[in-house]
Amino acid sequence: MKILLAVDGSDQSYEAVRALKYLARAESVVVVHVLDVPTPAYPMMMPEVAQEIYETLERNMREDGNRLLDRIVSLLPMDAGPVTKRLVVGSPSEQIVALAEQERTDLILLGTRGLGPIRERLIGSVAHRVLTFAPGAKLILPCPLKALNYVLLPLQGTYDADHALRFLDRKPFREAATITLLTVLPHTRPPWPVDTASAEQMEQHTLQRARDFLNEIAGKVSAMGHHTRVVATLGTPVEGILQEAKACKADLILMGSRGRHGLTRLVLGSVSHALLHQASYPLLIFG
Repeated sequence: MKILLAVDGSDQSYEAVRALKYLARAESVVVVHVLDVPTPAYPMMMPEVAQEIYETLERNMREDGNRLLDRIVSLLPMDAGPVTKRLVVGSPSEQIVALAEQERTDLILLGTRGLGPIRERLIGSVAHRVLTFAPGAKLILPCPLKALNYVLLPLQGTYDADHALRFLDRKPFREAATITLLTVLPHTRPPWPVDTASAEQMEQHTLQRARDFLNEIAGKVSAMGHHTRVVATLGTPVEGILQEAKACKADLILMGSRGRHGLTRLVLGSVSHALLHQASYPLLIFG
């Protein structure tokens, strides 16, 4: 896989560097640092003076940025893959998305500082915007990835399953893991009158069909060398995922973005975005 590692010098970006040791050797690793140079905002300032201040800031930030990139590269695993450094100027989210498209990146890796849901809805965080607009898979770390032994894989049908199998077939992890395949079904009752016992029987039948589906997918995942288990439960997606993540002691939640793209996903939101806000688990989101 081609990996794009976005760093900004924060503790979270160093955690992203450390997470590489759990991933398979990459075809290439592009380490990018984006300089978001502030523009002097004094209306009475002469344009020449403002430009001089801007150029001085950019020059100093470039020096710091190059030192950061050198430090990050020195910390990469020895077998991470061929490494390229990139220092660019602009909006971090826009530059990361543009570079991912230019490099045909398979996986973007970055930490998130956790702005909080209210502020993020107003201005958007880098992680949120990258998750929304960037191509390929994204490994986002709201907390450190300390191991990669137990992975939770929520699935919501054949679309998710096909994309998950396609992603896992690329063998993104350095070692095999125990992968829990999860489906969370909503509590539903038929539109016609029915007694409690019949309703429960229908729910159990639905759960068994979900388990059969998961077992079929689990067989294909096992053939790739991973250990598997399946869980089908009733509830809401986010709560069900978080409960099972705690129960199986997940090191990572691996899930699809459910096919939403661009403004549609930004406006409507998705389970993956909700987990980014609420979960304290590393998230690997595949397309």
